[in-house]
Amino acid sequence: MNIFTAIVHRENDIYVAECPEAGTVSQGSTFEESMVNLQEATELYLEEFPLKQACRPILTTFEVPAHA
Repeated sequence: MNIFTAIVHRENDIYVAECPEAGTVSQGSTFEESMVNLQEATELYLEEFPLKQACRPILTTFEVPAHA
């Protein structure tokens, strides 16, 4: 069993989920649905294109000045 990262954001009325390690993206009308769809899309992708070495992304934050 492999563990992957999911980045989820909301666009209007859908949730978009992305797996940066595999480059897969999916969506759903709920957070949970987007995660299930991402898992399925990633499983199908990896069947065809197995990853030789999974590399964890680095998650950090940065500041951008607010302009009035």
